[in-house]
Amino acid sequence: MADALNVRRNTVLLAATVAVNSAVLQLVAALSSLTFVSVTGFERLLGLGPAVFLVAGALAALVAGRAMDRLGRVPVLAAGFVSGIAGALLTSLGARTASATAVVCGFVLIGAAAGTVLLSRAAAGDMYPPERRARGISFVLFGAVFGAILGPAVFGPLLAGRKLGPEGLALPWLVAAGLLVVALALVLCIRPDPKRIAELIAAREGGEPDPGPPAPLAELVRRPGVPAAMVAALASYAVMASVMNLAGYVVVQEHGHHESAVFPIIGAHVLGMYSLVLVIGPLIDRIGRRPALAGGLLLMGASCAGMLAFESVAASAVLLFGLGLGWNLSFVAATAELVDRTSPAERGKLLGFNDLLAGLLAAALALLGGYALEAVGVSALALGAAAIVLAPIVWILGRNRQVPAVQGVP
Repeated sequence: MADALNVRRNTVLLAATVAVNSAVLQLVAALSSLTFVSVTGFERLLGLGPAVFLVAGALAALVAGRAMDRLGRVPVLAAGFVSGIAGALLTSLGARTASATAVVCGFVLIGAAAGTVLLSRAAAGDMYPPERRARGISFVLFGAVFGAILGPAVFGPLLAGRKLGPEGLALPWLVAAGLLVVALALVLCIRPDPKRIAELIAAREGGEPDPGPPAPLAELVRRPGVPAAMVAALASYAVMASVMNLAGYVVVQEHGHHESAVFPIIGAHVLGMYSLVLVIGPLIDRIGRRPALAGGLLLMGASCAGMLAFESVAASAVLLFGLGLGWNLSFVAATAELVDRTSPAERGKLLGFNDLLAGLLAAALALLGGYALEAVGVSALALGAAAIVLAPIVWILGRNRQVPAVQGVP
């Protein structure tokens, strides 16, 4: 059945789009704060650039998730990449002309694209049954490993040996637009739509191809397993995204390294997020969702706290790798749990709502963290981020034991 539905081919195509997207997100993490400050000159608001990006992604996720349930996964993902292309071009124009308005509008469009493309994990979960779902999600996310290599390989030489002003920042964003065109072409090749595959798997497993009208969101968030998964997803994504987006400023301004040092560190972070995902996915399926949620948050907390003690490029890369690995463990487990609790016509809505909350929290943390960095220093960012990811662990482990997936849902 998998061969007939092109599951392997679709998985490879989705993984390839994730690879391109992760390369562009490294550029966002490395240069969003620097671009914003360079164009506006407002150092106290250095977190505003990432915050705009994250808020746009959060709002887009809610709309995109609902649209995915109605229209399918592929059309919505394609629209996301179109938004990213337009945003990268606009940011490049804004950087070249020192237009803060163009840069902010570009960040909005790129953020909307990122929030939409992050929902590709819903498409990944669609194509695999519950007992292999975390593994299937991991197959698609593994594409970001190649993105971790692609990002430094493409963008690193554009920055090496140069002190970048507004005009010099325009070229990387222009190149990012070209990469997103490639991702758009890849996503349009996915056939059949993963949502259709999910419906066929549900029928094969004994459920109904059309289980009836989807439950309202208020009911979905109260289903067993959903609250704990959402709390872990919120904490892990918000801290990961905010720290990653501020890492470029920390490395360059706080630790005194050259701008080109940002990409090896962000590349290490992305490797941590995805390099072991083929191991993490089966591990989550074997040990259960709850232990994976707690273990990932614990690793993230330790990595954030470690920022207090180490300032070298190598040490920063190791800490960002640990932060990414902890996110991998907790976020994949949370995604698998949320997909387990929903039908194909419900999961886009629930994942989109989860991403809305996570993105808004990440934006708030980026804005607050940027101010804290400027006013207090790295210690405020490190300790605050560690506290946020460690706080939910006791509550998550104290919830009721894991329950089976919703009957009749793939």
